[in-house]
Amino acid sequence: MDIQLNDHIITKKQHPCGGSEFLVLRVGMDFRIRCTKCGREVMVARSKIEKNIKKVIRDGQVL
Repeated sequence: MDIQLNDHIITKKQHPCGGSEFLVLRVGMDFRIRCTKCGREVMVARSKIEKNIKKVIRDGQVL
C-alpha cells in the first residue's frame, strides 16, 4: 500500500473521540498518525494500520 506523509486516511475503526480520519505524520515500520478531530497522536504498526484503512486521500485532493 502506497501511503505518504501528509496523506489523510479514513479507517474502519473509529478513534475513541469518534473521529475516523487521521493525518499521516511518519511512515516506516510504524506509522505515526494524528486524529483530525481531537489532535491526539498515535504510533501504529504498519501491518495493523494497512488492514484498518478504508480510504486514502492524497495531500491536495478534495475530501
